[in-house]
Amino acid sequence: MLNGFKKFILRGNVIDLAIAVVIGLAFNAVIHALVADIVTPLIAAVVGKPNFETLTFTINHSRFLYGDLINNAIAFISVAVAIYFIVVAPMNAAQTRRRGAGEPEPEVSEEIGLLTEIRDLLARPSDWTPPL
Repeated sequence: MLNGFKKFILRGNVIDLAIAVVIGLAFNAVIHALVADIVTPLIAAVVGKPNFETLTFTINHSRFLYGDLINNAIAFISVAVAIYFIVVAPMNAAQTRRRGAGEPEPEVSEEIGLLTEIRDLLARPSDWTPPL
């Protein structure tokens, strides 16, 4: 039983996953600092309020705290934007550069070209309707 557990733990997938979690937690701290220390003050400079937690409304003596929802939505959008522009866009650009530099465009045989053309023609909407 211990040998099976040892083999499970030492498999590459488990170790890779553990490393990804640790790096993800560290990156999470960086992104949250970016949002809290840069993005939120920018929003406060534009809107005039750095924290929307106090925003509420009341219906039939029930108090709805929608300000916290606004804070969390802003934080989510800020994190998504930061991750896209700091991680995803540069990685896509690097992969495109790597792919484009060394690999020539693959040659397509005549049969594949004809099949592709037929597929595209069949997928295109047609003006023709069959007679009734």
